[in-house]
Amino acid sequence: MNQIKPRRSDGTIQQRRIKQPWPQDRLFKILSIDGGGIRGVFPAAYLAELENRFLSGSSIASHFDMVAGTSTGGIIALALAKGLTAQNALRIYLDKGEEIFPPLIGTDRLIRLVKSVSKPKHDQEILRSALSEEFGDELFGAAQIRCVIPCFEGLHGEPFIYKTPHHPDYTLDQHKRMVEIALHTSAAPTVFPAVQNDGYIMVDGGLFANNPIMNALVDAVACFDVPFENIRILSIGTGEETFSLSERAQNGGLKDWAIALPFLAAFRAQSKNALGQAYLLAGKENVVRIDVPESAQQIGLDDVTRATQELPLTARALVEGSGHYVKSVFLA
Repeated sequence: MNQIKPRRSDGTIQQRRIKQPWPQDRLFKILSIDGGGIRGVFPAAYLAELENRFLSGSSIASHFDMVAGTSTGGIIALALAKGLTAQNALRIYLDKGEEIFPPLIGTDRLIRLVKSVSKPKHDQEILRSALSEEFGDELFGAAQIRCVIPCFEGLHGEPFIYKTPHHPDYTLDQHKRMVEIALHTSAAPTVFPAVQNDGYIMVDGGLFANNPIMNALVDAVACFDVPFENIRILSIGTGEETFSLSERAQNGGLKDWAIALPFLAAFRAQSKNALGQAYLLAGKENVVRIDVPESAQQIGLDDVTRATQELPLTARALVEGSGHYVKSVFLA
């Protein structure tokens, strides 16, 4: 008889974590990257533009003390943790995007839409192949920067956050392959299937932390003797759809709250709430939020054409406006 895996949370240490020393005159700099499918083109392009303009093309990762990423943001975070540049991460989307998210055209569109009612829209093995080319057999414990990657575990229904061994208490995840963690955090329901993981069921971390800024901030102050006022955070989004609850939904029932509406509201609320909490704890002046302007026609999670055509240009324009400030805070 198969034995059910215990809850990961059952192993939670019951006493306060012993904080590791941190130089009093040194800032603790965090990079946090949201989820968003193919819209990961934006944070990758924004960071790549910073690398090209201010770092002579070298990886931006060395200028941060911790990077957190969920879903597509987790893939970028892992790429940086492996020692790749943001430009390398961007190439994954530009070169492999149409293989991972093949466009829906002609009769294939209708067939796939019908199939997507009962099955995930895309083939996870194609994503696995693309990620394996970048990560190979690299282990999470070999990461060159402290890393926090939220996932959701479906067997017990609780958060499952991968962390590099940057604290003596963190011993569970270091032997996990980066490619597996990337697949776990990006297993978005309806887009990709859940991933079986040694008895656990791994699903996209966006279910509870599409914006992982608070996962990183809490981990930093729990692990290190660093005051909130010495923390600086660069938080990068992937765009939000303009949201306003219609009168019909305000007074409606199940048919008026379509399947997508609760998810849209929950993702937006989680991100806004996490940002607000980070502003309160670290100080709003110490958190830099970069995001695609809101749009009534948000780019779809798998709309490769729009993402690759529009988001690099948006990233370049936003670096024009914010790049020198970001450089002064994070890259100096």
